[in-house]
Amino acid sequence: MSRPLHRGFSGGGRLSGDIHDFLEDSQMKFKAEKEDFDKNRLSPDHRCSWNPFHLMFRYTTSSPSKQSVHENGFIVPDTFSPVSSRKRYKLTLFLLKLSLFVVVFLALTGSFWWTISLTAASRNQTFRGSYRRLQEQLVSDLWDVGELSLGGSRIKETEFCPIECENHIPCFNISENLESGLTEGQQQDRHCGPTSKQNCLVLAPSGYKILHRWPTGRDVIWIDNVKINAQEVLSSGSLTKRMMLLDDDQISFSFASSMIDDSIEDYAHQIAEMIGLRNESYLVQAGVRTVLDIGCGFGSLGAHFFQNHLLTMCIANYESSGSQVEITLERGLPAMVASFTAKKLPFPSLSFDMVHSAWDGIAWNHIDGIHLIEVDRVLRPGGYFVWTSSVANTRASGRKKDNSNTGDIVRTFAKDLCWDLLSQQDKTVVWKKSSNKDCHASRNHGPAVCKAGHDVESPYYHPLEACIGGTHSRRWIPIDERPKWPSRATLSSKELAVHGVPFDDLIEDDLNWKSAVRNYWSLLSPLIFSDHPKRPGIEDPIPPYNMVRNVLDMNAHFGGFNSALLGAGKSVWVMNVVPTSGPNHLPLILDRGFVGVLHDWCEAFPTYPRTYDLVHAEGFLSLETSKRRRCSMLDVFFEMDRLLRPEGWVILRDTSSLIEAARTITTRLKWEARVVEIESNSDEKLLVCQKPLIRRRSNPS
Repeated sequence: MSRPLHRGFSGGGRLSGDIHDFLEDSQMKFKAEKEDFDKNRLSPDHRCSWNPFHLMFRYTTSSPSKQSVHENGFIVPDTFSPVSSRKRYKLTLFLLKLSLFVVVFLALTGSFWWTISLTAASRNQTFRGSYRRLQEQLVSDLWDVGELSLGGSRIKETEFCPIECENHIPCFNISENLESGLTEGQQQDRHCGPTSKQNCLVLAPSGYKILHRWPTGRDVIWIDNVKINAQEVLSSGSLTKRMMLLDDDQISFSFASSMIDDSIEDYAHQIAEMIGLRNESYLVQAGVRTVLDIGCGFGSLGAHFFQNHLLTMCIANYESSGSQVEITLERGLPAMVASFTAKKLPFPSLSFDMVHSAWDGIAWNHIDGIHLIEVDRVLRPGGYFVWTSSVANTRASGRKKDNSNTGDIVRTFAKDLCWDLLSQQDKTVVWKKSSNKDCHASRNHGPAVCKAGHDVESPYYHPLEACIGGTHSRRWIPIDERPKWPSRATLSSKELAVHGVPFDDLIEDDLNWKSAVRNYWSLLSPLIFSDHPKRPGIEDPIPPYNMVRNVLDMNAHFGGFNSALLGAGKSVWVMNVVPTSGPNHLPLILDRGFVGVLHDWCEAFPTYPRTYDLVHAEGFLSLETSKRRRCSMLDVFFEMDRLLRPEGWVILRDTSSLIEAARTITTRLKWEARVVEIESNSDEKLLVCQKPLIRRRSNPS
């Protein structure tokens, strides 16, 4: 259960533990870091993958470096000759390593004899399991002690990634997948392995600029921040891509443009009319809140729907250049890389009120309609599937026999899934999923219903199955019978009973998060305004409501952090991540009208570098260290750095020992970090960090 954060307020909202000391410490540390950056040792053959033993057995050989400040960040430095303090540094390093060796040796020796004594003294089978768990926890703790204690002394070993990693997502290596023999589009799927991890810091492009704040950033982005060139903009053919206007160093997006025959506004209005509504503003009243947009272009439909209180999750294949997902996230809209060519999407069954697909290139008529079956699985009863394609209008494409057959095959598949054809206009077709689960039993043909043992509610990249899922779920509730947004955010006692959560627990959790968010927000002000020195007696300014836009919650629990941010009027959206190592509350989060995904944090998150303004985690370190891990905590922090935008924030809340250990890692990542005491809870602390802007040095022309 999450607990409220009570910071000692004095003088109208200052941090307990003089904030002036915090600013001085941050500035001194910042200056020291600028004078002590490593040489950026990049070689052409350096890859984005890593060797897990690379850091463990390598010693620092680089010399100190110099650098210059460039606008809001730093340029990767040139090297110069070693300084005279090299011997002192070596002596200090030797003493640190010697001290660490003694500590670890004594700890291991003591734990060894302690373990023997426990085993000898305890013959009762009942207690052996408890002792084994204590021994495993001790080993885990000692691993962390050894790893984290070395962090400060090995800070110079952290390297910057090569330029190939600038827009790379581990686990999506298309060329490697092709070499391994994957075919039929499977090379686009996610494949994580030991070589998928990174142990380096991903630099921002040389021309990177801090984003415009929302809502300006929705319509205007910096072209140097994303991997797309002018030719890709001008040659784009889809509706949303044709609405991009190139202007020197920026890309502008227009909802309505005289340069094209139709617009996103017209298209959204058409969809609403085909459902039987006056316009798209009535979609919420029809029970629609969350939309899954497959192959979303650059997010223009989601941007328009957002004005009507609809939350649209964009998914698309990994693209090395001109990525739909990367640009959508750059605009401050929900998106993630996902492909369901061979695997199920990482969402529970019955997750979305509408699924939209336009010009996405998916062969919906192939493999016995297995892709439509996956859409049916994630679509709620009574939900809508909107399909726009050149082959959708059989009358217009009748002269092309192949196109006509494709449209007819898709219609046949949809009928077998018990979808009702509502309307067709030109190249757009709208179906409605049946609210009656018994419809499938009355059919004489079509895909079978999944057996109860195979109908997994929350599959994590399981292979696609040609059977209808979700029919065994207790969450089978038609969208027109669910509370309308925003009432849906607070589930009723009856709805919570389906998830096994008492109503009072959710209410208490929401109240605690409301208190925490008020304090979290004020914690971000000292550094964000540090370029404006305070005068004596002047309080810290309150950060603006739109200071951050894209938020990642690494351990979302019930989605209370998301709910509190919206309740406080913050202009954000939250990617609620439920770790596979903990309780699965993702169905509950999605039923509240939020978006989220299951994820194993020992693997790379399916998004591009520099896509989130704020990364938050409450109890995450405790959760991960209590499990048998395939990765170290350092691996997870490298991944957090990859996801975080320059000048972005990290807020961690956990036990005091884990927070202090995590602070050691942040030094290695070159983050500004501050440990904050929680006066109401001496066992927990906050770690508030900010990532600096470090650009890649541009090559001289």
